[in-house]
Amino acid sequence: MEPGLQSKTAALCPGGPALLLWVSTLSCSVSSLASPSPSLVPQHRTSYNSGRTFLGLDKCNACIGTSICKKFFKEEIRFDIQLASRLGLPPDYLPSYPANYSDDSKTWRPVELSRLVGKQQSEISDRRICASAAAPNTCSIERVLRKTGRFQKWLQAKRLTPDLVQGLPSPFLRCPSQRLLDRVVRRYAEVADAGSIFMDHFTDRDKLRLLYTLAVNPHPIVLQIFPGAEGWPMPKYLGSCGRFLVSTSTSPLQEFYAAPPNQAADLAYQLLGVLESLRSNDLNYFFYFTHVDAGMFGIFNNGQLFIRDASALGVIDKQEGNQAASRAGDSKDIFSCLVSGCQAELPPCNSIPEKQGLVLACGQVLPRLLHGKFPSPVQQEIDAALARCGEAARPDPDVLGAASRLKDILRPLRTCDPRFAYRYPDCKYNDKF
Repeated sequence: MEPGLQSKTAALCPGGPALLLWVSTLSCSVSSLASPSPSLVPQHRTSYNSGRTFLGLDKCNACIGTSICKKFFKEEIRFDIQLASRLGLPPDYLPSYPANYSDDSKTWRPVELSRLVGKQQSEISDRRICASAAAPNTCSIERVLRKTGRFQKWLQAKRLTPDLVQGLPSPFLRCPSQRLLDRVVRRYAEVADAGSIFMDHFTDRDKLRLLYTLAVNPHPIVLQIFPGAEGWPMPKYLGSCGRFLVSTSTSPLQEFYAAPPNQAADLAYQLLGVLESLRSNDLNYFFYFTHVDAGMFGIFNNGQLFIRDASALGVIDKQEGNQAASRAGDSKDIFSCLVSGCQAELPPCNSIPEKQGLVLACGQVLPRLLHGKFPSPVQQEIDAALARCGEAARPDPDVLGAASRLKDILRPLRTCDPRFAYRYPDCKYNDKF
């Protein structure tokens, strides 16, 4: 934070209570694999009021939702930032913020507050919405979006069908099946009564929030419909307030590039396993990445690796197939242009190879994690397997075989000790670890 930032006060809503957020200094290393002690309530707290603009509540219902706003009101979510000087309002340009979360105001656990997109991109998107209606930049975003042809179709819809999401830019919706969209509606956490595939219980507000989220960044939707509690490699979705979502905290993979060999081997082994589960799973969905970087993967404090950012994750339903991709280009509108150029095109669904995620990870992420960590000839074997796995010109079976060979090399290089809490002490008694 810049030293000159001052505390700011803003009313959350007219006539309503102000939103109090507390700031405490960060007291433990986010890179540690050891389970941190519960966060303690600071003896001296500097408070400030953070209002509608900071959270994006002034732009609702063109936002994610409001399901976790009460946690802010009750001071059960507090920013956790290490500041250079006095405490003040966090800078509003960051994409995410570390924070502490409590259910009883006594015990605290780390969480992450994330924007759908960066603040600058949100401002550009809002201006695009106003421009689409030939309105001033200060127009009512919600009013413009409500008048669009797409949203009018949503208002009449009883069920979320592929034609309602045609032309949306996310790879998540490039190849939608009815089964996938039913899962979205049934598990959408920002409505009071989830569980039905029909949208009878959705208000107009709920439909706009869901449409806006899917158009801008479906990451929070992916967390909701493929939860970690069911074995999917995703952090837990805790709720949303305005244009922020709250999820369990992870440390980005790039913070572990300098990790010791046994930890690097463990993380690389896990990443290959995650990609394998995305390619082949009981629900018969094929997940693929359009691009990867180390910031898209995160590590929990128990050492387990998860997908930290699902915004570049596409889904193909191998059971039902896709129903709308061939006509997607005919359905572009303002919702297609909020975060990318309106002419942006994604590859056809049937052109996504099984090897895609492995090629990207082996070529761009794993080499930096595993380079120069091991003695000869193990390092040479790792490097050779990485080279074959990361070569896009190779046929799918060759890449899959190289990834399998790499897992075989890495497996015995991992250690079984309490630092890897996600698999300890199970690893002492089960050789699958």
